[in-house]
Amino acid sequence: MATEMAGKEHAGSEVSQALIRYLNCLNDDNKSNRKRALENIRKEIVDRVLSASAAQDLFEELLKPLLKCLADPMEKCRELALQMLSDLMGKVPSPEKGLPYLISTVVHRLGSPAILEPAEELRLALVELMTLTVEVCGKHLAPYLDDMVQILQKTIVDPFPDVKKESCKCAEMFAKSIPEHFHMQAESLIKPLMQTISHQHSKVRVAVIRTTGTVVQYGSGKSVDDVLSHLAQRLFDDAVQVRQAVTDVVGNWLLELRDRYSYFHKLIPLLLSSFNDEMPAVRDSAVSYWKAVGEKWQKENEEDLKDKLDFSGVPPALYPVGVERPSLGCRELVFRNLTKILPAISNDIRDWVVGTRIKASQLLAVLLLHAEDHITQHMELILTTLYSACCDEEMQVISNCVKSAELIGTFVNPEVFVKMILQALQKAACPAHLMVLAAVLKGCSRQALQPYLKVIGDTVSHPDVCQASEKVIFMEQLMDCIRALIEICGEDCRIIILELFKVLITIQSFQSTQELHSKVLETMNSLAKVQNLDSYLDLYRLHMVQLLEWTSAAHQHWTSYSVERVQFETVIIYSGPVIGEVLPIFIPILKESLQPDQDPEVRLKLFTVLSKLLLNADETVNSQGQFIGYAEILIKDILVPNLHWHVGRVTAAIRMTAISCLWALLHSQLLSAEQALNVHEPLIPLVIATLDEDSKITRLTACRVIRAVLQFCGQYFDPDKLNKIYPELLKRLDDASDEVRIAATKALISWVKSVQGTYDRTTYRSHIEFLYRTLLVHLDDPERSIQNAVLDVLREGSVIFPVLLLREIDAVKHKHRSTFYCDQLLQHIQSSEAIAKGGSASIAITCS
Repeated sequence: MATEMAGKEHAGSEVSQALIRYLNCLNDDNKSNRKRALENIRKEIVDRVLSASAAQDLFEELLKPLLKCLADPMEKCRELALQMLSDLMGKVPSPEKGLPYLISTVVHRLGSPAILEPAEELRLALVELMTLTVEVCGKHLAPYLDDMVQILQKTIVDPFPDVKKESCKCAEMFAKSIPEHFHMQAESLIKPLMQTISHQHSKVRVAVIRTTGTVVQYGSGKSVDDVLSHLAQRLFDDAVQVRQAVTDVVGNWLLELRDRYSYFHKLIPLLLSSFNDEMPAVRDSAVSYWKAVGEKWQKENEEDLKDKLDFSGVPPALYPVGVERPSLGCRELVFRNLTKILPAISNDIRDWVVGTRIKASQLLAVLLLHAEDHITQHMELILTTLYSACCDEEMQVISNCVKSAELIGTFVNPEVFVKMILQALQKAACPAHLMVLAAVLKGCSRQALQPYLKVIGDTVSHPDVCQASEKVIFMEQLMDCIRALIEICGEDCRIIILELFKVLITIQSFQSTQELHSKVLETMNSLAKVQNLDSYLDLYRLHMVQLLEWTSAAHQHWTSYSVERVQFETVIIYSGPVIGEVLPIFIPILKESLQPDQDPEVRLKLFTVLSKLLLNADETVNSQGQFIGYAEILIKDILVPNLHWHVGRVTAAIRMTAISCLWALLHSQLLSAEQALNVHEPLIPLVIATLDEDSKITRLTACRVIRAVLQFCGQYFDPDKLNKIYPELLKRLDDASDEVRIAATKALISWVKSVQGTYDRTTYRSHIEFLYRTLLVHLDDPERSIQNAVLDVLREGSVIFPVLLLREIDAVKHKHRSTFYCDQLLQHIQSSEAIAKGGSASIAITCS
């Protein structure tokens, strides 16, 4: 052993003597000589087995010359010197003896205001040398705290990413090596670290975050506030590793930071934000840290939590399914810091950055899950925050806030939230209020809500609430409230079934989409099942009288903007056959509302609805077969007063809808012949007057009405009445609309049938002659459809006075562009029994 040691000492002596000449060459002006000298020095010391004392002597001998070479103009020389310094620092027993010279040189090269080392790789090698120095020297670096910090301040912000990463590694090791001294300068590294934390390379960001965690951990703790906002921003980082690093740092702080109790309210939100990270690994890590934090805090405060520990085992009855309940320590930590956390979340949930709003909304749900019934004392702020967030354009924010609102229903006594939310609705109802109410109701239990059903039903059905807006989103949220009540409370809703039905009718009145209409009918059917009824029609049947009284309470004062009028129309349209069961109530309301002194636009809308009912009478007003008893009232007291001519477009439209109702009434055969006779006196002149209306539909419908009346009771009309009708119909043969002209010919056929057998040809010959002549003119019309229609009238009318018609045909036949239709008419007359009945004697008398 002694011989071996002596050999190592001798080898050291030989190396030392061999290096003397090379060391002298390091001062040579020739760069090649300096480079060669360094290479030779390296050959001499590499792989040499030296004793500890010999290695130490060699290190001390070479240190200054090599450090001097770090300023060599030649990059290769600086590189060789760095390599040898690194080799020596890792082998000598007492490297700390060289610290005064090494540290001052590195401070000069890297810690100066200007970068003196231009090569990126050499700057990296210098920082690696410092990392090695920290590793081998450890606590001996304490006197050089300021110098090391000065170096790291510059290298952390170095342009070369690898230098940044190595500097972060060095800073971590340095902090851990002298913890009793490092805290004095820890804050000096925060600024450069924060300048680098948003670097474009994710690995650099990870390194900076982890270094920040260590620096703050071993610092004074005052820097937490300076780094929190930067760490929070990194939670939005696209790189999973970065978000994981933030989670690790915050989790360790919550476990190990000396002054962590002072920062719980700031650190807890950061860790809990990772609960909703898109990557399972980050989520699991956050949950693991949080459990450890809760357990540690619980042990540290076990005495204070003694009573709660004994009674905290059973979760609330409606605790979310599939969700693991946090430990008591975790819940208490959140509860005790909620007062400080909630205002910040409320602020962030209104931030202009979408990502911030999403994170804040996710965090709010996590906090409420932990706080449980303790959120009661924060209800005002939480509800205000949710109202604001539910107006957000981002659906994810809204979805998260709906989850939070459901948790309110789970943990808070309904006496609290019902009063607060309903007060907000009464002050200014909006979709956000209704959205929150619906979500809260879904999270509540049937037993808890039962005492408050009446006040909820009265509030949502109040006009100031359910009629506050006609927007689709408002109506959808209002309906969601109704559906939530039905879903949660079931049969208990019987006490407010009428109120809920009124709300659904109001939604149906304002609905503008088919999808919403379908949802309303579906909800009505669900409401009917609550009452053990088959469908929503049974609901109408059960409450029809109350609904008519509700909607028509002020029908004398309806305007086109009256919500009650729209509700009334909705009730009578969608009640289907039920309306036929309440005619004694319905008809008087209709009669008063359709008087000429009422608002013209209201009358127009009601007539439109009435015409729809009459066209499908058997399924609506005549479902019980009783409408015939009200037909005369409808005509005399409602239709006739509204058929009188008044100036104005609205009144013209009213006449159009009134005549349409009359046509629907006749077409549906809701009027008997006897009733038609009773009402024709005032009706026919008004209908004839509408033949001259500007509206094509009015003229067309009037022709159809006259035809129907003649078919009903034309045979009972005296000739003078009949003679007042046909000239007006003949005028319509000159109408601009072919459809009206054809309708007029059909009415003329009915007129002809009415006069057959009772019409004195001799007395009324001039009328017959005028009729034939006018029709023969139109028999030569350019339109073939008109010619065919007129031909049908003449064929039917030839029976009245065939001889006269033959003479009139003979007089105009040669004037027609084509004799085809005249020939057709002549053939019909000659082949019919008309001639036979008239006889040749008649022909002779007439001709003479």
